[in-house]
Order: sequence, then C-alpha cells, then structure tokens
Amino acid sequence: MKQDISRLYIITGGPGAGKTTLLDELNKYGLTTAPEEGRRIIKEQMETGGEGLPWLNKELFANLMFEESVKTYQKFNQSTHLKPVFFDRGIWDTLGYMRLENIPVPEVMTAKAREMVYNNNVFILPPWKEIYENDPERKQTIEIATLTFECMKEIYQEFGFNIIEVPKVTVEKRAAFILDRILI
Repeated sequence: MKQDISRLYIITGGPGAGKTTLLDELNKYGLTTAPEEGRRIIKEQMETGGEGLPWLNKELFANLMFEESVKTYQKFNQSTHLKPVFFDRGIWDTLGYMRLENIPVPEVMTAKAREMVYNNNVFILPPWKEIYENDPERKQTIEIATLTFECMKEIYQEFGFNIIEVPKVTVEKRAAFILDRILI
C-alpha cells in the first residue's frame, strides 16, 4: 500500500528560521519528520574534505542536495504508514537554492521534481532575526536568509503550491498552528 501523498508536507524557509526546532517539536507528537539534507551533506563534506560545500562549490552542493532529497522523498513516499510526514525542506528548495545562486537548473531536475508530489499546502517560516544564529554549517547572514526565504516562497508559488506562513511564536504554538491546518 502506497502512502497517501497528501500526507507529505514541506516545511521551508530561509536558514535559521526555526525549522529544525519545529520538526523536533512535531516529533514529540509522534509525527514522522524527514531531516534537512543540506546540513547533513555539509557535515559529511567537511568531515571528508569534500568540495560539495556552499562556500566552495555551490553547483556540486546543489547536485548532492537534489540527489539526497530524491532519495528521502522516495523513502517516505514508499512507506506504508498513513500518518503525516513533515519534510525539513522539499525538492523544490534545491531548485530555489540554484536560482538564488544563479546556477542553471537542468530540465531533467525540474521534470524529476514535478514527479515528486507533496501536499499542496507548504508551510514557510519567515526570517526571524531574534532567533537567527550562525554555526559551522550555517554561514549565511540574516540578509541572505531573508533572500532565501523570498526565493523559496517564489519558487513554491510558481509551481502551484499554497504557501502558509507560520507565525513567529513559541515552538509549541508553531506546532499547534500547523496541526490545526492539517487532517490527522
């Protein structure tokens, strides 16, 4: 039995907006979450001396993110449980990143992304200067985080998704906001 695709939700936004914290909170409710591939790729590339880093080789980084996002999607799309799955970024985030960095998006990537069907409602977290922090994997400025937010919003709207902006409130209230807007 293939999972109901309407149960695959994307949580997106710029870096440092609280996505991972929100996903951790959704886990507390027993919900399934898929972690962000970009952060994992950065850690792996740093540990192995690889060049697929956004500050070394943006195109290689984007290709690695795309490949891993496809694998993660396929893993959860083939799952047999019917509970919602929340993705820390979706496949369209990679295409948005490529657009933001002026990297040409091959048509094969766009075609593949179109095959990967998520719920039409995409939850987006706005930039939030008060909680924004840099770390070894997050080197962007708050200004770049804001540009990323705008780019993600634009690409998801361009491809027909309904954008739902999650308010800047406590993580518990953010989780409740999302849960109030989905059918469990």
